[in-house]
Amino acid sequence: MTCPERAHPSTSSGRASRRTRRWLCAVAVVVSLAAASAQEGHPLVGTWYGDWGPTPQARHDVTVVMTWDGKAIGGTIDPGPDAVPFKTATLDSSTWSVHIEAERPAKGATAAVRYGIDGKLANLGSYNRTLSGTWTDGATKGDFKLTRD
Repeated sequence: MTCPERAHPSTSSGRASRRTRRWLCAVAVVVSLAAASAQEGHPLVGTWYGDWGPTPQARHDVTVVMTWDGKAIGGTIDPGPDAVPFKTATLDSSTWSVHIEAERPAKGATAAVRYGIDGKLANLGSYNRTLSGTWTDGATKGDFKLTRD
C-alpha cells in the first residue's frame, strides 16, 4: 500500500521529487556552513587563556575576554571581582599586531596598576589561535602567550 500523495520512486515525478529534496538538502548545508563561518567574526573575540611573567619560572595565569561591538575592541583582564577593563585596544590587520592598555583602579592602600600588552596573532586559520608578545604590569615587564578557547 502506498500513500496517495507520494509518487512511486520509479515514476518521473518521484525522481524529480528526490532531486528536489537533494537540492534542498545541499542548499541547507551550504547555508549552515556560511552561517557558521559568519559567526567567527572579529579575530580577537573570545576568551583567551594563558600566562605571563618576567621569567620562565615566575608565571602568572591570566584570562582575557575580548569583545567587538562593530566599531571598537573591548575586553577584560581576569574577569570577576577584580576584573581590569580595557582602556584601549587596537589591531593592526596588516601585521596582525595587537596593543592593549588597561588599568586596575586603586583599591584601599593599593595604588592603581597600569597594564600594557603588545602582541602578535598567530595560527589565524585556527579557532584556537594564539596571541603572544610583551606584557607590562606596573614596573614589571615580561612575556605572555594566550590561546583562544
